Amino acid sequence: MPQHIQNPWRGKGLLPDAIHPIDHAEDVAALLAQCPAHQPTPLSQSPELAKLAGVAKVWIKDERSRMGLGSFKALGAAHAIAREAAATAPDDWSTALNGQVFVTASAGNHGLSVAAGARLFGAKAVIYLSKTVPAAFADRLRSFGADVVIEGDDYEASMAAAAKAAEDKGWTLLSDSSWEGYFELPLRVMEGYVQMADEAAQDIPEPPTHILLQAGVGGLAGAVAAHARKAWDDAPQIIVVEPDAAPALYESIRQGELVDTTGPVSSMGRLDCKTPSIIALAGLSRDADQFTLITENEAKDAMPTLAEHGFETTPSGGAGLAALLAGLNLPPDARVLTFLSEGPEDV
Repeated sequence: MPQHIQNPWRGKGLLPDAIHPIDHAEDVAALLAQCPAHQPTPLSQSPELAKLAGVAKVWIKDERSRMGLGSFKALGAAHAIAREAAATAPDDWSTALNGQVFVTASAGNHGLSVAAGARLFGAKAVIYLSKTVPAAFADRLRSFGADVVIEGDDYEASMAAAAKAAEDKGWTLLSDSSWEGYFELPLRVMEGYVQMADEAAQDIPEPPTHILLQAGVGGLAGAVAAHARKAWDDAPQIIVVEPDAAPALYESIRQGELVDTTGPVSSMGRLDCKTPSIIALAGLSRDADQFTLITENEAKDAMPTLAEHGFETTPSGGAGLAALLAGLNLPPDARVLTFLSEGPEDV
């Protein structure tokens, strides 16, 4: 059974003076309305998974088809780049950012969003990957025109390399995390994710009682939680799920301050982040009710079950559902909203 802690900072927040996630999707929707590739992703109900988990209902917001990129991150960095293009040359987006280079570190999906956004608006993308990122992600990034640099043994090392490259070469660092002195672009990345939450809130036939949100640095979780509080106030219990190998948010909540964590490499690669985003921590410490850790085996064991019921994904993409299937001790009348954040790696 997953281990968990209740959030003692709920309502007031651990970092009340920090920048918090944006909670509405109006600006994102306005930009997406101009994008021919944009279509809302489906919200599916799974009575079979609900029965296995011992709850009344399970809804799954399925991001595997998002804008042809295979994950929710298609909404993030590309949105931040689109905002810059619209401000720079509102009448000719295709060349709006000619000559600009965006650089980032990624475990795959964020890099795809940077690469796709840069190509769409005439810019260049350089993506740093750690040695643990699957080769398939590097190949997909190159197919979108990105330059790929393999450097570092983990995400943190590849991020340090990307930040140094940005400083040395005058490139624009576009991270999905935030830290002291670096907020504006990651705030816009997280704002893009609110579109996913807004679609789910519009499509769900009744308010959820519980929302499960997997987290790495916390961008998805922070954005969705902020929107959920705007949509449903205090009604849903929001549960954040992390790998026990990367308990960045869990430990920050437990210790009452932002902390760097250590641990082995996790099979939940997109969640294998040892330091939380400041913006995400500020929002989740205010909005989330519970922080939960799942083991490698709990994540792995859920994958065949999800695939059997039509929700094939990775341990990262299905971590919230994995926690549910591993036993969260929810009441039998629980109505659970979850997010399938990416497709399988071989697609």
